[in-house]
Amino acid sequence: MSAVRPSLIRSALRHAVLMLGAVLMLAPFVWMLSTASKPPDEIYSSDLHLIPHHFALWDNLRIAFGKADLGRFLLNGVIVTVSIFALQVLIALPAAYALAKLRFLGRKALFALVLFGILIPPQATAIPVFLLLHQLGALDSYAALVLPFTISVFGIFLMRQFFMTVPDDLLDAARMDGMSEFAIVWRVMLPTAIPAVTAFGIFSVVAHWNDYFWPLIVLNSQQYYTPPLAVAHFRNAEAGTSYGPLMAAAIVIITPLVVAFLLAQRRFIEGITLTGLK
Repeated sequence: MSAVRPSLIRSALRHAVLMLGAVLMLAPFVWMLSTASKPPDEIYSSDLHLIPHHFALWDNLRIAFGKADLGRFLLNGVIVTVSIFALQVLIALPAAYALAKLRFLGRKALFALVLFGILIPPQATAIPVFLLLHQLGALDSYAALVLPFTISVFGIFLMRQFFMTVPDDLLDAARMDGMSEFAIVWRVMLPTAIPAVTAFGIFSVVAHWNDYFWPLIVLNSQQYYTPPLAVAHFRNAEAGTSYGPLMAAAIVIITPLVVAFLLAQRRFIEGITLTGLK
């Protein structure tokens, strides 16, 4: 009985810490939803309350869609994030396969460079990349948003860690069947790496959907605005101090990410777990 009590206490403390962390993480989203559901007089009232007395979410959504082309901004976000992710997978899978399963001189040095590349923040290379895109005449376009992120060292690292868990016997059997190394990558390794690809997809899509720094630098035309720039533009030029429509627009923009994560949650957890086995 005495051995059970410390275990229950530890479990209760662990759950209490997790619940506190969940409350802290969810509090901004709850407040955003509450603000989006209130009319202006309740938002600016000194009486703070989460549940609105008069539900005005639909009115704020109507105003938000009327003042800003949110559909276009969301479409831009989808085009950019899907293009980046597709190109990243196209490059990361063969590179990770080579680092994990092929034997060649300098393999460990190349993997060390990959790890070093993870440590370099994108802001450190922003000016050289911006000047290169300017010389190519690619600024203010989808290419300026996509091309700088086609190679993901984090994606290579994550895929490589997963491929290390794939038994070599499977690859030997594929080679005996006459498959080339590229065929093994796409016909053998890719189907087995779906959990890792899904996990990387969540990281990639969230990072580039929420990216504010790079689109702010390379874009001038509103027709290419991504969701974060759309919120900033809506706040500065359209909504002013009308926080109800602003928060309603923010809800519209983050909803696709929440839905995507909920749908891919199981695969995401599998991918993160399996990439840590070796």
